[in-house]
Amino acid sequence: MKAPRLSPQTLLLLESFVARPTAWRYGYELSRETGLKSGTLYPILMRLAKYGLLETKWVTTEDGVPPRHTYRLTPKGTELARAQQATSPSAARAAARARRAAFSGGKA
Repeated sequence: MKAPRLSPQTLLLLESFVARPTAWRYGYELSRETGLKSGTLYPILMRLAKYGLLETKWVTTEDGVPPRHTYRLTPKGTELARAQQATSPSAARAAARARRAAFSGGKA
């Protein structure tokens, strides 16, 4: 299976994961960290998992709180993320700043 398309948003998400590649991360945490909305974030997470770049698992929390889906990089995902970071370390950040400026009325 070939690698997924690496949009600026995907690169931004991979950059976030590579900071702590073995840590399990919640979607909400990733959304806050990257600024990606759920309609963008979750399809990327599903695509990365489909390509074997992310592991996923459900975590049960306290009683009455629904289980939460968590994600972390696989070794293959870590390798891809680090390779992308080495070739264009600031491309994802620049794209994210431009996107935020566009959606915030020009206030970056």
